[in-house]
Formats: sequence, C-alpha cells, structure tokens
Amino acid sequence: MRWSRAVLASLLLALFTAVTSASATVADVTVFAAASLKEALDDQARQFEASTGNKVIVSYGASNALAKQIDAGAPADIFISADLDWMDYLDQRRLLAPNTRYNLLRNSLVLIAPSSSTSTLKVGPNFGLAAALGPEKLAMANPDSVPAGKYGKSALESLGVWSSVEKQVARAENVRAALALVSRGEAPFGIVYKTDALADKGVKVVDMFPSGSHAPIVYPAALLAESRSTAAKSFLDYLRSAPAQPVWEKYGFGLGQ
Repeated sequence: MRWSRAVLASLLLALFTAVTSASATVADVTVFAAASLKEALDDQARQFEASTGNKVIVSYGASNALAKQIDAGAPADIFISADLDWMDYLDQRRLLAPNTRYNLLRNSLVLIAPSSSTSTLKVGPNFGLAAALGPEKLAMANPDSVPAGKYGKSALESLGVWSSVEKQVARAENVRAALALVSRGEAPFGIVYKTDALADKGVKVVDMFPSGSHAPIVYPAALLAESRSTAAKSFLDYLRSAPAQPVWEKYGFGLGQ
C-alpha cells in the first residue's frame, strides 16, 4: 500500500502531537485528597507549581469515596486521606507504591455553630447537646463511612451523648458539606475539623472535643502504584519539607509523625 506525501505528513504530525502532549502532561501531578485539605493544599500546590513549573491537579472529596474511585481504576498519582483506615484499604489492595506512605498531618475535632450563635455549650461527659438542638439537626459527615463523621460519632459515644442525638444527625457526604449546612444556618450545630471552622467565617467554634474522646486524627499520604507522573514523588516529598510546614500551620494543621 502506497501512502501519499500528504497522508504521511499528517500521520507524522499526529504522532508528534501525541508524543509531545504525553511529555507535556507526564510532569503533571494528580492528587486525590480529603475535602478538609482544600485551602491548605491549594496553597501548597500553587507554591510547588511556581517553583517547579509542574502542574498540580487536585480532586477533593470524602476519603472513602476517593479510595473507592482509586480502587476502581481512577487515574491519580497521590492519595491523602483524612484517616488511616482508607489508606489501609488501598494498602491492602497493593495500590500504594512501596515505601512512600507517611503520616503527613494531624487535626482536631470541634463543635461549631453559625457565627451569629450565642451558644456557650461546653463539650464534656453527657453534655447537653440534645437539649441545645431541640427539634433541629446536627450536621456531620456520614458517620458510617466518612472519617470526620466516624471521629464525631466516636467522640459522642465516648461522652455518652450519641444515643440522644443519633436520630437528628444530618448525614453529609463529606465534612465540607456538613460545614456548609451550619454556615448557611440550616443546622444550629455541626461537628467538623478545627481547620474547617477556620476556613469559613460563617461559623464559630463553640468548643473543642477532648483529644481522648476519639482516635487521633491523622492524615496519611502516599504515592499510588499506578502513578506515571515524573513529578509526583517530588510533590509528595515537598508536602513534608521545611518550606511547606508554615503553610500547613497557617491553616491550623499539626504536623504528622
């Protein structure tokens, strides 16, 4: 079969375009990250992009949903979970690159209300959350699967309050959705991470949950086994570097060990 020069030129151009396109995107980094990381991780991504020229694309959501997407074959280079369980889920399926997992950050759990609230409720054993709610809803991430909701349920159980408010829980798809319900005044109280409360001027912290009332809130990060990005490992390393630490602290995160 003989090809005309025009056809050959077109084929060569298409091949060249495909190759250059692939080389242009191989340095991009796709991150699947817990919703509570948004402002801080966006800031980290901007700094990394400015210093390296590599593009960082972040998809935010509930850790459980992101982990299941990765398990189903969604293309990502890095996963940052809001708890250890969902990172373990991927680790058990051998979807993490060996020796790349580490605990990146820590957080705290708080009870919030709309910024206009005058509540002075104090969190403690058998505290009066049910009475303060009355007939209204308590905004939480889904306590059956989403890390923030699981931490919240655990804390309420340990304080002897869960059974009195369980039927009034508004189960949000992720912690930022729970935050929004309180910020919009659709729920008088919510349970979120301290960093979420700091990110939204529409809410105020009523009180903090004792650290012993729930498991430590740890954010593990890891490179994914199927990653093909040449810059992914560099970005993962950058997130725990000295230049990155002031950014995490600015948004209220503690550094993980």
